[in-house]
Amino acid sequence: MNALIDGIKGNRFAVFGRAGMDLYADPVGVKSEDANTFHADLGGSSANICAGLVKLGSQASLITSVSDDAVGRFCLNKLAHYGVDTSYIRVVGGEYRMSLAVYESRIENFQNVIYRNGAVDFQVTEDDMDEVDYGKFSAVISAGTVFASEPSRSATFRAFDNARKADLPVIFDIDYRPYSWPSPEVAAEVLSRAGEASDLIVGNDEEFGFMAGGIDKGLDKAKELAAKPGRIVIYKMGEKGAVTFADGQEIETGIYPVTAVKPNGAGDSFMAGLLASIAAGSELKEAVMRGSACASIVVSKPGCAPAMPTSPELDAFLASHPGLTT
Repeated sequence: MNALIDGIKGNRFAVFGRAGMDLYADPVGVKSEDANTFHADLGGSSANICAGLVKLGSQASLITSVSDDAVGRFCLNKLAHYGVDTSYIRVVGGEYRMSLAVYESRIENFQNVIYRNGAVDFQVTEDDMDEVDYGKFSAVISAGTVFASEPSRSATFRAFDNARKADLPVIFDIDYRPYSWPSPEVAAEVLSRAGEASDLIVGNDEEFGFMAGGIDKGLDKAKELAAKPGRIVIYKMGEKGAVTFADGQEIETGIYPVTAVKPNGAGDSFMAGLLASIAAGSELKEAVMRGSACASIVVSKPGCAPAMPTSPELDAFLASHPGLTT
């Protein structure tokens, strides 16, 4: 586990996965079909993690591909705006397109309409991954979506191999999105393979259950993965908090209750808060709690990347909110 923690403490992250454009309805509460105004900002799970990390004082490079059009350039501009390194992003011409998410700031009957046809981020190649200077980083992060299609799937497994050769720990957010995959069977097999190749695995009860072949088997799957020496597994249960498995310990943590305006973005913010807090010297349990606070902050505001907290905002939230639920 020391190698994993040391890698995170190096605080220089290479992040694999997609950037996209988010369009979210304004004002808070309005349904997308009734909205006259939408805000545009950066989205996509890996781009959100990058923005969250940089806002909390970490260094993050996104490794992906973007479309050679206005939306691709919008995403590159937004990544630069948030301070994310874009030097490993390849611009791809032709008919491939950025992901687009259209959603609203409401909990009841929440809708998130995602366009992923011909997604450009799946066009990352093994050559792209071989061109990354792994010596510049202290850890790599991947969201599960990259494994849903080729050539991105093989490319990311190549990146995992390259990271291993460079002695970099691999951090994996399961991030299962059924609409991206050819079948649940393929997804379960591939995501399980990615989990076996990772040092820190974060997922929710449904995602671990999915990997195990049933929601009731998810906790056992998390424990099984955590049995490998040096590996940390974080099993999230929504409002019920999380269980962190590390070195034979089971660390239970609750959540920070807030008035949520939307359900999405929480997992990306949790990951950023967790890693940035470990990098800043927090013990594991405190880092999980700070990650949970980041998740609560993001669901209480519109948007994803713009809602990610800075370090002062996170500290102010922790100072003004009572402790975690038990």
